Amino acid sequence: MLSSYVSAQKKNVNYKYHIKRAASPIKIDGLLDEADWLNADTAGNFFMVLPMDTSFANVRTVVRMAYDNDNFYISAVCYTPTAGYMVESLKRDFSFLKNDNFIFFMDPFDARTDGFSFGANAAGAQWDGAMYEGGKVDLSWDNKWFSTVKNYSDKWVFEASIPFKSIRYKKGIKEWGINFSRNDLVTTEKSSWAPVPRQFPTASLAYTGTIVWDEAPPVATHNVSIIPYALGGVTKDFENNKSAVWRKDIGGDVKVGLTSSLNLDMTVNPDFSQVDVDQQVINLNRYELFFPEKRQFFLENGDLFANFGYADIRPFFSRRVGLNAPIRAGARLTGKIDKNWRVGVMDIQTGQSNSDNLPGQNFGIVTLQRRVFSRSNIGFMFVNKDGTGGAPMPGSTANDYNRNVGAEFNLASSNNLLTGKLLGLKSFTPGVKGRDFVEAANLQYLSKYWTFAMQQQYVGKNYNAEAGYVPRTGYNKLNPLIQHNFFPKSGVILSHGVQASGIYFFDEGFKPTDNETILSYLITFRNRSTLTVSGLDDYVKLLRPFDPTNTGKAMLPTGFENHWNTIDVQYASKPQSVFTYLFEVARGGYYDNGTKTTLVGQLGYRFQPYVNLILNTSYNDLKLPQPYGRNKFWLIGPRADVTFTNTLYFTTYVQYNEQARNMNINSRLQWRYKPASDLFIVYGDNSIPSPFMVKNRQLTIKWTYWWNI
Repeated sequence: MLSSYVSAQKKNVNYKYHIKRAASPIKIDGLLDEADWLNADTAGNFFMVLPMDTSFANVRTVVRMAYDNDNFYISAVCYTPTAGYMVESLKRDFSFLKNDNFIFFMDPFDARTDGFSFGANAAGAQWDGAMYEGGKVDLSWDNKWFSTVKNYSDKWVFEASIPFKSIRYKKGIKEWGINFSRNDLVTTEKSSWAPVPRQFPTASLAYTGTIVWDEAPPVATHNVSIIPYALGGVTKDFENNKSAVWRKDIGGDVKVGLTSSLNLDMTVNPDFSQVDVDQQVINLNRYELFFPEKRQFFLENGDLFANFGYADIRPFFSRRVGLNAPIRAGARLTGKIDKNWRVGVMDIQTGQSNSDNLPGQNFGIVTLQRRVFSRSNIGFMFVNKDGTGGAPMPGSTANDYNRNVGAEFNLASSNNLLTGKLLGLKSFTPGVKGRDFVEAANLQYLSKYWTFAMQQQYVGKNYNAEAGYVPRTGYNKLNPLIQHNFFPKSGVILSHGVQASGIYFFDEGFKPTDNETILSYLITFRNRSTLTVSGLDDYVKLLRPFDPTNTGKAMLPTGFENHWNTIDVQYASKPQSVFTYLFEVARGGYYDNGTKTTLVGQLGYRFQPYVNLILNTSYNDLKLPQPYGRNKFWLIGPRADVTFTNTLYFTTYVQYNEQARNMNINSRLQWRYKPASDLFIVYGDNSIPSPFMVKNRQLTIKWTYWWNI
């Protein structure tokens, strides 16, 4: 029964678009006056997804497509009920829900699991990303393509050309998956060409229609890109009163299309100084925090490596690579062998680090994915971390090697209602045997009215993933969830519902350690604002000493037990306003019979389309008995994004973290002078706020160029 359920035919198989070859290259100017556009088929009659999914869209959208030997062309005429538009800014990879936009989702293998996404907002800011897990989009993926947007009194027009060299597809396949998505904030309407149930994103590849090519798409030849960089910079350490250090570096990447669907990436002496800084948090957690990967080399087909396992059980986490030692060189082979097989092979060599007493290390990862049924897959991964040289100093604690091997089955039904995972992992570390494996599983049913989910995990005490992210070991975990939604036919409320969930931790003998039970009521208003009210019940038994303030004070002992309750209220305003806000208030108990009050806020104002201002704040007030006393922690993070054009951006991000006693300033000017080619000027500053003292400052200028051979 399960196999027949998950392997049913494609849901929107009858939605087909017949694409024709263009007689001549199309100029990307937003005018749509070429004869090839006039002769192209049209895709219209979009279906409403939000606020309801039971009718055609009220706002009209007309899409056309064409191609030649080098490029895939697409245009969209987006009609509007009133003049003007709503956008955040001209910055790339905007927030979908806060912009009038047109986006399309392309699945060249029609496998309904992975693909590419492109689009723009109504002011012309580009959006591009790699798709994975059947409907998620990694916006860190960046490639070379061209687009423009032209505005009129009753519509705005998107026109783009995407080189075949920029996407991965298999020779000879004449049917690709495709869907088009439109977001209009004035009418608060989200729509799609092929219908998508409202509980799923329009990016859901389970609900794509089909591009039918009049002949097999042309295969790009000599698909080689060289992306060199040159860098100059200066760093000054004021805290240790050291002289300024000048830096001059060169390096770069090479991309080789071995086939139209298989890509080889190589890097030498990579530099990531232009990458956006991480958003800081007040850390009251007993375990390591997670920060996402943002470095370009690791991103294409990155889901093959980064999404194996669960969010808290990753055998490979690329931010471990180069964390304490520089990356000298690396190579990645990723892509599809055919419709059913995906492969990823990566090897990276780091240099030794004297400051952290680490030898040079080699990271080798092999992953293989086999599609089964309709949209499910079986995956395998092998991770090898080896020391490649003697430690700089005696007494290094670095292991000679650490290895992980694992397999998983990812379940996804043809209509996306049923998803799940079955995972097994085993680690190999010198001198360690027994209780060094992982077993985990989850199953979720997601319909319009009901959500049921259950996740189970076991992580052995000796399981070790030195190149991964596994913040906790030696536990069993259960994570159930149930939710029911109601949909009023009229009134200000669009949907509301109750959700009950829990996170229950046990030791390896199944004795309870941590548990949290959450009961929430969720309300979505017709203007897209949201209100959530939650009650939480927490129990903690410490498995190791812990300072509940995370500031270096005395530790609560192992075995310490506590129980408390919390009330949490969160409200987010409608996204179509130029002034937006979010606030959250939580009050309840805390460790050692203390109390904790948390205030979280976000204020945003945009002078569209050029300036977007955001202020993120959080405040934690901990009232505890001695020796902790009362602790107040502010985190304030104003951010300004100024987009002079859709190729020239200036961002300044200030973060004041009272818990860490640090103030950070990061300013970045980016000029995209050609597609995927940039000039960056980056300034960074770290200070102790009180008494004010500069710790260090950096200034970097970096030039990159994307050269297609």
